[in-house]
Amino acid sequence: MGVGLLAVNILKILNSLQLNSIHHIAIICNDYEKSKHFYVALLGFQIIKETYRKERQSYKLDLALNGRYVIELFSFPNPPNRPSRPEAQGLRHLAFEVEDIEAAILSLKENRIQTEPIRIDDLTGKRFTFFNDPDKLPLELYEK
Repeated sequence: MGVGLLAVNILKILNSLQLNSIHHIAIICNDYEKSKHFYVALLGFQIIKETYRKERQSYKLDLALNGRYVIELFSFPNPPNRPSRPEAQGLRHLAFEVEDIEAAILSLKENRIQTEPIRIDDLTGKRFTFFNDPDKLPLELYEK
């Protein structure tokens, strides 16, 4: 099957599903309290609901950004590490849009979170940078 035909088939499937948007992103962390602090206190997500599931020895934290539910943060006992570097197959990174990338980077640095140098997207001309969450999940800031 040619690339063009494959793209047409994918578009047909997506149109038939009538997807509205991405509902949420699920993240499994290694240190629940550290990750909760990172996403809530440092990145500014709001807690919708926090649940401890005793039978699984697991927390589930529902987080919102600007009032919209976007992240499920899970903890499990001894989760295996997921390779991020070198780049591995699967989810590559999670990107957040910001108005002012320098202000966002300054806020991260004030909280001892290191960022990569600002780069320019060759396709859009927009500025972006990367940083990591406590479990080394690559996160991106992308200027509006």
